[in-house]
This record gives sequence, C-alpha cells and structure tokens, in this order.
Amino acid sequence: MREGTPHIRSLKRTLSMLEAVIADGGRNSLSGLARQIGMPIATAHRQVTTLVAEGYLAPSGGGRHVAGSRLLGLLHRLDEKQVVANVAAPLLHQLATRVRSVVQLGTFENDMVTYRIKTGRGASDLFTRIGMQLEAYCSGIGKVLLAHLPKHEREVYLAGGPFVALTARTIVNPDQMRHELDAVFDQGYAIDDEEIAPGLRCMAVPLRNSDGIVIAAISVSQALSSRGRVNDPELLEILMETALAIESEALA
Repeated sequence: MREGTPHIRSLKRTLSMLEAVIADGGRNSLSGLARQIGMPIATAHRQVTTLVAEGYLAPSGGGRHVAGSRLLGLLHRLDEKQVVANVAAPLLHQLATRVRSVVQLGTFENDMVTYRIKTGRGASDLFTRIGMQLEAYCSGIGKVLLAHLPKHEREVYLAGGPFVALTARTIVNPDQMRHELDAVFDQGYAIDDEEIAPGLRCMAVPLRNSDGIVIAAISVSQALSSRGRVNDPELLEILMETALAIESEALA
C-alpha cells in the first residue's frame, strides 16, 4: 500500500507541458515539444488547448505558444522576496535549532529592513517581530543589504542622516559607515557588535537571486553572555552553508 497522498498524474503531465512551453519561448511547435518531453502529441494538444482556454498560454502562430495573460498576471503578483522567505523558512528553523539562537531573515524596503522570518530560542525576547521595519544602519542584516545597494543608492542613503546612536558602539558617522559597508561587501558578511542593543552580537550573510542580486539577508543573533555561543568562524561557515541551500532551493 502506498504511503502519503497520491499525486495527480494528469496534473503533473500538464504542468510539465506548461513548463516546457514557457522554457521554449515560442521557438518550437507543440508537436516538437511533445516529442522532446516524450508525451503523446494528442495528449499534448488537449493539455495546451485547455491552458489556452484558461488564459495560461496563448498561440503565437505555426503551432507555437507563449505565456498567456492569466499566467503573466500571476507572475506580476509574485513578491520575489517573499517567495525566497517561504523557501527559507524550514531551513532557518533547522539553523535556529542547530545554533540554539535567534535566526532572522530581512529585506530592504524604503530605506528600512523588513523582518520576514524570526525563529529560534529566545525569539520572543528579542524586540524585533515579523513584519516590523527597523533602521538598516545598525543591524547585521541592514549592513548586508546596504552594502549591496548600487553605489549611487547607497550614497543617497548615507546622505540622508542624521543617524541615531542606539548604543555606544553604533556607527553614526557617514564616512565610517561607508568604510564599514565597503568591508561588508568585500568580506561577504556583516557583524552587529552590540550596535543595536548592549550584550547582543549578530552575524548576517546575503541571499541572492538567479541574477546574482542580493534580495535578502539572514542572521543569527547571540547574547554575549551565552555559554553556548557559536564562535565567528564556525557561525560564518554555518550561515554560508544555509544561504547556499536556500539559494539552491529557490532556484530549483
């Protein structure tokens, strides 16, 4: 007896055909595509006729097809950053368990960090919350996202001060901040060393999309007083490993 919920084979075949048509970009006829993916031509015609009727595909002449208006409308409604967050969630839960600390994912909107995931031991004690927006200059996630802005956008941000010191260690001087962001860009990670709250240290690394553009960052926050605190070299390796797994899953 089979375990789990059975798959709908006809739906899987239809999705395979839809993916083949989109990847082809209207270069080959439907018959040619059917042969490429090993599908009976009659079956392929029924599937594509249905997809055209529902607006997911559109005929482009010569037996060829391209994305239809309904599919394009769905694509425009997708939030790439939230899609990555959805993919990242289970992997970040695993990371939080592994390091026994608070793990977060944030994105950059309107010069602020939007926190989209927060999980792990002590998560309820940390002042951030999902959906909250906080200043970018004083956090690990914020530094990563600022460091990977286009140069002119970063300079506009730095010119938009003043920046408020949240602790004695917060970097508020634009020139020092520029130097810090250059270092973050070069080394591939950021450290918040008690800059957002006393006794709290955070390390963050970027998440990139298929074009290599940084669209999010993930971080681990640890209390300096914690006996189980992971040292920086080990934590960086774990974070990089998790980021690569998220990127691979998101691009699969």
